[in-house]
Amino acid sequence: MDKFKKEAAELAARMTDDELIGVICYESAAAPSVGIHRYNWWNEASHGVARSGVATVFPCPTALAATFDPELLYRVGQAVSTEARAKYNVYAAHGEYDIYKGLTFWCPNVNIYRDPRWGRGQETFGEDPCLTSALAVSYIKGLQGDGEFRRSSACAKHFAVHSGPESLRHGFDAKVSEKDLRETYLPAFKAAVDAGVDGVMGAYNRTNGEPCCASKKLSSILFDEWGFDGYFMSDNYALDDVHGEHGYTKDAAETAAAALNAGLVLDCAFIYKNFTKEAMERGLVSREAVERAAAKTLEIRARLGEFEEERPYSDIDRDEVDSEEMRRLNLEAAKESLVLLECQNKYAILENKDTIKRIAVIGPNADSRDVLVGNYNGRPTEYSTVYGAMKEVFPDAAVKFAEGCLHITEDANSIFGCGDMISEGVEEARRADLTVVCLGLDATLEGEESQMENEVISGGDRKTIGLPATQKKLLHEVIGVCKNVVVVTFCGGSIDIGDEAREKALAHIHAWYPGARGGEAIARAIAGEYTLTGKLPVTFYKEGAPLPDFTDYSMARRTRFSDPESVLYPFGYGLTLAKPDAKITSVTKTRRGVTVTVEAKNHTDKEARLPLAIYTNKGENIPERCFALCAVESVTLSAGERREISVEIPKEAYLPYGEDGRQYESKNEYLFICR
Repeated sequence: MDKFKKEAAELAARMTDDELIGVICYESAAAPSVGIHRYNWWNEASHGVARSGVATVFPCPTALAATFDPELLYRVGQAVSTEARAKYNVYAAHGEYDIYKGLTFWCPNVNIYRDPRWGRGQETFGEDPCLTSALAVSYIKGLQGDGEFRRSSACAKHFAVHSGPESLRHGFDAKVSEKDLRETYLPAFKAAVDAGVDGVMGAYNRTNGEPCCASKKLSSILFDEWGFDGYFMSDNYALDDVHGEHGYTKDAAETAAAALNAGLVLDCAFIYKNFTKEAMERGLVSREAVERAAAKTLEIRARLGEFEEERPYSDIDRDEVDSEEMRRLNLEAAKESLVLLECQNKYAILENKDTIKRIAVIGPNADSRDVLVGNYNGRPTEYSTVYGAMKEVFPDAAVKFAEGCLHITEDANSIFGCGDMISEGVEEARRADLTVVCLGLDATLEGEESQMENEVISGGDRKTIGLPATQKKLLHEVIGVCKNVVVVTFCGGSIDIGDEAREKALAHIHAWYPGARGGEAIARAIAGEYTLTGKLPVTFYKEGAPLPDFTDYSMARRTRFSDPESVLYPFGYGLTLAKPDAKITSVTKTRRGVTVTVEAKNHTDKEARLPLAIYTNKGENIPERCFALCAVESVTLSAGERREISVEIPKEAYLPYGEDGRQYESKNEYLFICR
């Protein structure tokens, strides 16, 4: 038993029943008998310290996923933990232990973005279990660090089989086969557990009939099969759903007992606080079970240095929050995250920057701060919008601005008594040598469960993959009057700008929610100062494509298995101008799997980043479009450099699953490709 477990067990053994119950609630009470101060577990940091004042706001998780760069995710995680400690040092010095002021972060979200309508998809690392696993592990390790004490604490969520619809999440039963469960929905959680993640959060919904926060099967997988040694917790008020929505237990006391007996040690609400004592008195749960739960929460706090006389990492100063160094990393992440979907030119978006004398920056997202930061966000000290950045990057051009739409959606425009402002945008485009049209959504629309209902959004989820009607009209008119149009779209996932824009626009950049430096990254990409290398971590679908029912959790006809006629751009797609290339030169079998050797070349006269995505067909006779990702790497090559990279791929990364949920060897040869 390590010292943190020992210390926690000794503290729990000395606590009263009421004190034990007090520390297994997210608003953990003080325990005077053992000298423990209160603590609030709830904090967020999916792309920067959130909801806690000033912080660096990095690109949203799907944008970070588009980098296909685990090493970058590690550095972002480190940066977030540095800011977390800097902020915590101030709060602790003032005796403040309120919500959003602790070191326990409820991230990353490793759910699979299986349906493009899901509003919370922006919080995930995309649709692929391999990519999600690789990036989640890097982010977790960056957040937690590798010292004796945790820099901060990560929690993988939402366990398991959870990805909308938002309006149904409290009572929904996600029914899934063993094959899909093991092949798609669980790998990222297992990877997080294997990486030593401190926490796992249970989802609101049921999975195959059992509420996730009290599921015997999921708990058995988590603790018995995987050997998870961290804390298992509920989502906010999820335990209320166990009896109130799912009808799994008869009352709140039974729910408290069922959850505790399933290994859930922390309640993000008040079921444990108000009903654990009753459950103990009714003989539904033992003091020993409650004591074990309390000891686990105390262990996590001990690993963070909560009970040390001299707090670890107390030398990290507040000046490191949103510092110049953090902004440089943020700009690097934004640059890597942008995906070039269309481009008419071969080597640059603009053939000759110097000929551009007048620029129009148009659209509801052209000068928006909301569109930069996404959801679960902090507040940066500086924002770089597209309009602001274009003025800086093109100092010799006259840069003009027009919204073109008073709001993102048409029905919101009508509220203001004005149908649109399209004529203003069209007039600026008509006069311009270059028009940058900034369209899409923002996180005030798509996101977690909400009451919003309009032409494109319902309850936080999307009704359509196309642009809102007012934006379609604006784009059509602008393309008709300006020959050089760059379309920049913002949203958490898939969006279709239409055939006309794809054919006539100079370029289409998908920017996700690109963080506080997003505008600068976009402007410098348009100016040709660097080469875009981002890849789609999700499939992009055609507007109106026949998608499976939102509530259908089968992976048939989803993600890489989608019907080809529904797909606009496949997973992993992304244009790279003057692109370096890579090819597999050898595949060597090992006892654990294979070693793949890749030869990468940079044919340009500039340094270039090359994301490497290695796929396999898993030895089955399936179409090439269904090749499965089994490894990701990212290399940076100097001008003209050629390099060999060896990638170790364990068998579990490429062996297919059968209907029984077990992996098996194929009789066919495994074919590996790099693209």
